[in-house]
Formats: sequence, structure tokens, C-alpha cells
Amino acid sequence: MRLPPFDRYVRGLQLCGVLLVGMIVGAAVYNSIFIARFEALIVLKSELEARLEQYEQDIELLNQYKNKHSVIKSIKPRIEQEAGLQTGRPRLDQVTETELIKKIKADLGSFLGKSIYEIDSDASLVRRLLSRMVYSDVYGKEYSIEVKTMLVADNVLYVWVTVREYTKPPA
Repeated sequence: MRLPPFDRYVRGLQLCGVLLVGMIVGAAVYNSIFIARFEALIVLKSELEARLEQYEQDIELLNQYKNKHSVIKSIKPRIEQEAGLQTGRPRLDQVTETELIKKIKADLGSFLGKSIYEIDSDASLVRRLLSRMVYSDVYGKEYSIEVKTMLVADNVLYVWVTVREYTKPPA
């Protein structure tokens, strides 16, 4: 039995191999671009959902307290980022921050509708309550928060907190 001479097909096989490698590399590059855009879309969606929820709450509370001028009408928690960068811990992603802010707002909901002149009676209680509070099951992890500063300006309660990933103490 005679074998055909493959010398004629070497150049064509090389071109087919280069084409196949190019297709694989192109698919990998396209997939990485698609994943990056999809992740950016998820972050944008979570930010917009948080804003929408905040605006809906603001509208509801403004309608509820429109005749009262010295009450807390909304709560805006802020997560300080410097603590994570100085200690070498990774930064929180936007989706986790949004979920933690929702949980902090729910815990501070008792301040809504209270007079801004009587906030000092409850501030120490809330600080002790939320100091080192652990939020579990935030996308499979546990986080502890610590209230650093509370400020009331223009009927809005601003709360600055630091967030750390919670590690259980040894037994």
C-alpha cells in the first residue's frame, strides 16, 4: 500500500493549525471582554437598585414627615475604605457594600421620625448595639461593623462605619 506524499500538505496543515489557535485565542479574548462587561453591568444594577430603594424611602418619609421640620427623614450609612487599605485587607466589592448598607439601614430604622434634638439619648445605645455587630450570610461571608461617627445634617443621619471580615475566635 502506498502512502500519499504529505510534503504537499504541510503548508496547508500549518495554516489550519494557526487558524485553529487564532480561533481559540480570539474566543478567550472575547469571553474575557464579555465577562468584564457583564460584571460591570451587575455592579451598575446593584448601585441603581440601592439608589432606587433609597429614593423610594426618601419619598415615602418626606410625605410622612412633610409638616415636621426637625426630625430625621433618612439614614445614609457610609463605609470607610481606608481601614481595609492600610491593614492589607482586600476591598469590599460594590455588591457586598450595597447589601451591608441595606442591613445597617434596617438596624438604624428606629431613628427615622425622631427629633434631631433628642438623638443624643439614643446614639450611645445604638453605638453599643452596633459596635462589633456581626452580619452573617452576606454572600457566604460574615462581616463585623464598628460605628465610627454619627452626624445629623439637613434632617439626614449620616453614619460612618468600618467593616471587617469576621473571623471566629478560637474556642
